[in-house]
Amino acid sequence: MTLAKSVTRVALATGLLLLIPLTAKLFIAEMAWSVGDFVAAGILLFGAGLTFVLIARMSDSTAYRLAVGVAVAAGLLLVWANLAVGLVGSEDNPANLLYLGVLAVALIGAFVARFRPLGMSNAMFAASLTYIVVTAVALFVWTPTGVAAEPQVKLLNVLVANGAFAAIWAVSGWLFRRATNSHRQLA
Repeated sequence: MTLAKSVTRVALATGLLLLIPLTAKLFIAEMAWSVGDFVAAGILLFGAGLTFVLIARMSDSTAYRLAVGVAVAAGLLLVWANLAVGLVGSEDNPANLLYLGVLAVALIGAFVARFRPLGMSNAMFAASLTYIVVTAVALFVWTPTGVAAEPQVKLLNVLVANGAFAAIWAVSGWLFRRATNSHRQLA
């Protein structure tokens, strides 16, 4: 499939996905999305789809493509959850900005690895570890004070949710490692 066709499909999928909250907004009074919310969601969805298309084209390996999909989904979910409700407390908690480090580790690692499977695996495992470290720092080391302080944050909920997010990055790393192994068997 050509790149232009793939980009068109991503744009169509983005539009179709945005019809879901638009329909909800028409029928559910509590649906409070603004135009800015729709624009942000469109940019996030289209950006994630385009990222997947561009990186997945670098290999014919099913494991590699699946790993790319999981990594892109992990990044999308991290940003979306952080913007919507926050990963530690509310979305207004400045500790949530620390999670940009997870994206930085994944992206810088991917570029340094030149998107090769073994390097991508290491980058995704590093992102998973960074996720865990950032969560620990956000919960136990750097506690915001004043308006940003949130004593009502439920520790177990935060640990389980962030553990699940870290696991998604680790699954991507494992899939990239499988892509490395399958690539070696073909060579």
